[in-house]
Amino acid sequence: QVQLEESGGGLVRAGGSLRLSCAASGRTWRTMGWFREAPGKDRDFVAAITLNGGNKDYADSVKGRFTISRDTDKNTVYLQMNNLEPEDTAVYYCVAGNRPTPSSTYYYYDFWGQGTQVTVSS
Repeated sequence: QVQLEESGGGLVRAGGSLRLSCAASGRTWRTMGWFREAPGKDRDFVAAITLNGGNKDYADSVKGRFTISRDTDKNTVYLQMNNLEPEDTAVYYCVAGNRPTPSSTYYYYDFWGQGTQVTVSS
């Protein structure tokens, strides 16, 4: 059974940090990443990484604050989020696909996790 298991969401004050994890099981994916959806807004790209080469891509809004990384042995991707802002409040979704490069396009990804809530208070 193919699964993406997300963890690490929660409530934090502005300026704080959280680390999200996404463990893939059932198969190995070439590219994994994160999207987020805030209330009343579209689902937006956050970051992505290739599992073999470590190529990364970030949304402009998170560059310099978020870092995506991967552990190929554990088939897990991490999103370290620092200096969080209230505007980062959203449900964060782990995504996985088989193309060789990361992409900010949602339909590029074949599988989505259930999502984890991140809430940043001011």
